[in-house]
Parts: sequence; structure tokens; C-alpha cells
Amino acid sequence: MDIKTLVLALALGNLSLCAALFFFEYERKKSLSMSTWAVAKQCQAVAWCLLYFRGVLPDFLSILLGNSLLFAGMALDAGALWQAAGRSGWRRTVLPALGLSVTLFAACYLFDVAPLLRSAGGSLIVAGFFLAGVAALCLKWREASMLRRFLVVSMGILSLLIAARGVLAAAVPGFDAELMQLAGFGALYLMMLTNAFGYLLLSREKLGGELARLEVLDAATGVPNRRGFYQALAPWMALARRPGLPTALVVLNIDHFKRVNDSYGHPVGDAVLKTIVDTCRQQLRDSDLMGRLGGAEFAIQLPRTTLADALMVAERIRAAVEVLPVKTERAVLQLTASLGVTTIRAEDSTVSLFKRADEALQAAKQAGRNRVVEAQGASTLDV
Repeated sequence: MDIKTLVLALALGNLSLCAALFFFEYERKKSLSMSTWAVAKQCQAVAWCLLYFRGVLPDFLSILLGNSLLFAGMALDAGALWQAAGRSGWRRTVLPALGLSVTLFAACYLFDVAPLLRSAGGSLIVAGFFLAGVAALCLKWREASMLRRFLVVSMGILSLLIAARGVLAAAVPGFDAELMQLAGFGALYLMMLTNAFGYLLLSREKLGGELARLEVLDAATGVPNRRGFYQALAPWMALARRPGLPTALVVLNIDHFKRVNDSYGHPVGDAVLKTIVDTCRQQLRDSDLMGRLGGAEFAIQLPRTTLADALMVAERIRAAVEVLPVKTERAVLQLTASLGVTTIRAEDSTVSLFKRADEALQAAKQAGRNRVVEAQGASTLDV
């Protein structure tokens, strides 16, 4: 495969990506990261087309404009990765670097600097922007997936190969210039494939993670739903078989919440639920977990908490809800809550644990609501 063929492959590859990205989620608005990446691929596609017709087109188009667009594409490529990482301030660094790179390359072209030196500079610029993208992938390394780590290693190695090709070609005249150029364009072709598949797979991975998160999250309140709460509770059920401080469970129900939905509508009801959750969280530790079981019923897990301490926490929550004015667009509501409290026992299953907590909650309701009741038949370990 010769250099001309590799340049054509780079041009056609980026054009294919541009076409695919145009139809990707065509009817929905793309994320800013995806839009930036799409523009990057468009710049690269045009750049490689111009470079392919070098010798046919005027040099200022094929060399100067072609390389400038190539630098822009690589810079936006890095910017898309920084945007995907949640760092929207990348423009303050990447765009000035792009302007400086284009200016230096244009100066080399206008002052007729030796082609090998100009080529070496171009290789270093391209490699620098690729390494900027690699740096974005390195963020939160401990939390990175194996896919992201693979991309860091592979893109980092290819970036260094691209940089080395330019430096060696300029610094060591004895090197086979054509072979070095072929190796450089080969590395660029592999980088195009790695970057394209890597970015799309990362986007899919991120979307999959978001869907998995939504499966265990209550959209209205932002706390775990029943499934998510049960998943988080499972390890503590197993730990209850070992000696040590117990884990407490509080089940909370907002009194007469149905009247709120019936009188003011579900949007107001959702706002009330969110306010109640925020109030409860203010009474909890960072290690405590609150989840929504459904409707106006919530569960609170209190790790390493005795029954006596759990009753005090539940009473603080009850008192905080009672004095809380819940402001809505149509009215200021005063609400109360009933709570049932128990601790996890060694012989418990999820069914028996929640059955005992629900019985305590029902007892609180039957006693007049707006109160805390502990489960009957407490284990000797509860205190």
C-alpha cells in the first residue's frame, strides 16, 4: 500500500463517518460532544481530500488549507473528548493552541521552510492534539472502564509514533523518508479507526450506564427506587448474620398524600415528594440511604445503627416534616409523616424485614398518624 492510497483511505473513511453521523439520531438533537466530534470529522474529511489532490490543486489549497483543516479536525477531536468528560472549558485552551499551530505552519509555508522540517512540525502538532484527547480519557482513571484504558494506551502509542515519524525524518537524514512517511500515514489510519470506534463505543457505554442508573433511580425524587434500594440493602442483610452493630430500617409514609395529588395535581405532588426527600436527607448521615418504595412511601437504611438510635433519627425526621411549609405555586402545604422502625435480624429475609417494618408503620397510622412506632418483638441485638 503506497502513501497515496493511505491518504485516499483516510479521506474516504472520514467521509463515511460524516455520512453516518449525519443520520445518527437524525430526528433528535445530538449532544454538544457528539456535534463537536461530527464537525471534527468533517474538517478531517475535507483536509484529507485536499491532501489527496496535492499536485493537482494549488499548493496553498492542498498544503496550507489542507493541513490547517487537519489541525482543526484533530483539535476538535480532542475537544469532543474533553466535552464528553464534562470539561466544557476546553475551548479556552484548545482553540488558542489551534490558532498558534495554524499560524506557525502558515509561517513555515510562506517562508518556504524545508519540507522535512515543515512535515516534522505538522506531525508534532497532530500528535499534540491527539495526546490532548488522550489526557481527557485519563480523567478519573480509577473509575475508567477497560475500554477507556485500552483507548488511552493505544491512542497514546499511536500519537507517539506519529510524533516520532516527523522528528526522525527531519533529524536523521539517513532514514528512509518514504518508509517513515508510510509509517506515519499508517499510524494516522489506525488512529482514525481507533478514535472512531472508540468514541462511538464510549458513547454507547455511557448511554448503557445511564440506562442502568435510571433502572434503579426514581425520576421524581432522585433517590433509588424499590429495585435500587433492595439492591443496596442486600449486602447489609448478609452482614446481619455477623456480630456487631445492627443495621436499622425506617419505613416512612406521607400522611394523606393522595389529597395533594387529587387537589393540586401530580406535578405539585412530585414537587412535594422532592421537598420531603430533601428534608429527610438533612437529618441523615452520608452513609445512610433513602429510597422510594412507591407512591408516598419511602424506606431509609441506617447502617450500624441500634434500634434506640434509629428511633431518635426517625423522630427527628417526623418533627422536621411536621414543621416544614411545603411551598407550591397554588398553596403552602403543611404535611406530616408516619414512620415504622426496625433493625435487620440474622434470620431475616427481605420479605420478613419489610413485613415487620410495615406492621410498625400501620400501627403508627392507626394510632393517629404523625408518629414513630417501633416494630414489635424486637431482637435482643436491636438495642
